[in-house]
Amino acid sequence: MMNIFTNGTSSNEAYIDNLAKIYGSLFKIHALWNADLLYTYDSKALQHIVLKDQHLWEEPDELLIMNGRTFGVGLLATLGDHHRRQRKVLNPVFSIAHMRDMTPTFYSVVRKLRDSLTKLNETEKEIDLLPWLTRCALEIIGQSGFGYSFDTLEIGAPEHRFGHSMKNWTAAMNNTGLLIGRFLLLPIVHNWGSRRFQRAVVDFLPWKALHEVRDMVDVMHSTSVEIFEKTKQAIKEGGIAATERIGGGKDIMSVLVKANMLASEEDRLPDNELIGQVSTLTFAAMDTTSNALSRILHLLATHQDVQDKLRKEIQEAHFIHGEELDYENLTALPYLDAICRETLRLHAPVPILMRVATQDAILPLANPIKSTDGRDLHEVLVPKGTSILISPHHCNRDPALWGPDATEWKPERWLKPLPESLVEARVPGVYSHLMTFLGGSRSCIGFKFAQLEMKKCQESHQSQAM
Repeated sequence: MMNIFTNGTSSNEAYIDNLAKIYGSLFKIHALWNADLLYTYDSKALQHIVLKDQHLWEEPDELLIMNGRTFGVGLLATLGDHHRRQRKVLNPVFSIAHMRDMTPTFYSVVRKLRDSLTKLNETEKEIDLLPWLTRCALEIIGQSGFGYSFDTLEIGAPEHRFGHSMKNWTAAMNNTGLLIGRFLLLPIVHNWGSRRFQRAVVDFLPWKALHEVRDMVDVMHSTSVEIFEKTKQAIKEGGIAATERIGGGKDIMSVLVKANMLASEEDRLPDNELIGQVSTLTFAAMDTTSNALSRILHLLATHQDVQDKLRKEIQEAHFIHGEELDYENLTALPYLDAICRETLRLHAPVPILMRVATQDAILPLANPIKSTDGRDLHEVLVPKGTSILISPHHCNRDPALWGPDATEWKPERWLKPLPESLVEARVPGVYSHLMTFLGGSRSCIGFKFAQLEMKKCQESHQSQAM
C-alpha cells in the first residue's frame, strides 16, 4: 500500500478517491510510524461498526481526552453508559416538537442576517458569505440553544471572544507540534498529577501554539459557565426572569436544566456535564452548518435552473402561507428538502471518522475484496487496537449504492424512489440512507436542528433575491 502522508497530489480527497477506486470499499493504509489503518465505506461493515457491534468500536482515547479538555465533559468526551445517560437527558430538546418552538427564534436571527446583507449589497460588488453564515450559525445556536446573544449580526459588529475561539480552535490544533502531542503524548500524560499541576506545566512551557489553544479553551469554559449560571438563575427566579430570556425560556439549555432537575437521581447530570454541553453543541453546530450552507449557495450559483425552480417553490409557499413559514410549511417544501439532502449527501461536513477495535473482531463485508493472494474475502479479522477510518464521504458517493451518477449533484434524485440497491444495503445512517450524521448511539443528536437552520437560511436568502 502507498503511504497516505506522501500522496503526491494537491488534494487529499482526490488521493483517497483514487485509493477507493483501486482497492474497493475496504483497504489498508500505512500511516506515520508504521501504523496501519483500515479505511472502509462498505455498508455491511458500517452496520457492524456503528450499530450491531458498536461496543467493539470506540472513539480513540486521544480524541476523547482532547474533547474533554477542550469542551468539557459533554457528548463528544464520553462513552458507553455515561454517553447514553447524557443523550437520554438531551434527546427531548432536539425533538420535532421542540424544533417547532424554536422556529420563531431562527426567523429572528436570519432576518437580521438578511437585513445586513441587503445593506452590504448596496455598497459592495462582492460579499464573502462564509463569515456571515458562520456568524449566523453561532447566533442561532446562541439564542435557540442557550438564550444568549453572541452577535448583533450588524455590519462591523465586534467579534465575540467565544465565537472567535470556536472558529479558530480547529486551525490552531492543526499545528504540527500539537498534532504530534495529541496523538503521542496526551494519552500518556493526561493523568500525570493534578489539573492544577498540569495547568502550571502548560503555562511554564515556552510554546506559543499551546498557549494560544489554552487561551481559547479558557474563553470557551468561562463563557459556558456564564451561560449555565444565568440559565439556572433565571429558572430559580421564575416568572418574568424566565420568560424575558432570549427565546422566552424555550432555548435548549433552559429546557435541559429544567428536565435535569426533574430527572431521577440516577439519570440526573452534574453541573459540569451540563456546562460541557455548551461548547460541545456550539462546536458541532457552527462550522459544519455554515459550510453546508455555503456549499448550497455555490451549487445553486452554478445550477441556475435549480435555483430558479427553488425560488418558484418558495414564492408559491409565501403566497399561500405568508412571508414567515412555520415549521410544518417550511419542512414540507419538497424541492428545498431535496436540495438540502443532496448537498449533505455529496458534501458531508465530516467526511471521515475514526474508531478503534476494543477487542479482536470479525468485520463482514457487503462487497468482497481481494486478498494479496487473489482470494475473495467476505469478512476480515481486525485485531484489537486497530484503528479504522469510516467514510461518510465515500458511502454517500458509492456507485454500487447510488448508481452511476453517484458523484453528481442531482436534487431530483430525492423526488423519486431511491435505488433498490441503496434501500437493500440498509446503510446505518440516522438520516435518509446517508452516513452524513452517522448512526447508532453516536449519531448527530442535532441533525433536525441543522436541517431546520439550513432550510430557514435558504428560504430567507432565496426570497431576498426574488
